[in-house]
Amino acid sequence: MLISEKIFYLIGKNKLTQKEFSEQTGISQSTISDWKRKKTNPSADKILKICEVLKVTPYELLSESDISKDGKMDCILALDKEEEFLLEGFRDLHSRQKDRLIGYLTALREK
Repeated sequence: MLISEKIFYLIGKNKLTQKEFSEQTGISQSTISDWKRKKTNPSADKILKICEVLKVTPYELLSESDISKDGKMDCILALDKEEEFLLEGFRDLHSRQKDRLIGYLTALREK
C-alpha cells in the first residue's frame, strides 16, 4: 500500500477535508491531489507534519501496514504505558463490561 493511500484513509478517519488537511500541514491542495491522481507519495520533508496533523507516528505511517476489508488500518501502534494499561484491561473484560466501558467513553467524548 502506498503511503498516500494511508494518508487519505487517515484524513477520512480524522474527519478532515482535503482543504483542512492542506491548511493544517501547509501542503498545497494540488500537491495532495497529485498524490491521489498520480499514485505518488509525499516527499520526506513533509512526513513529520503529516503525522502530527493525522495523529500517528512516522512508524505507523511508513510501516508495511495495510487497510483491511473492514476499512481498518492494520498496523502496530506505539502505545504509552497508560494506553497499554487501558487496552490490556479492555481485552480482559467480558462482553457486557466492554459495552458499558464503550458507552462511558462515548459519553465522556461528547462533553
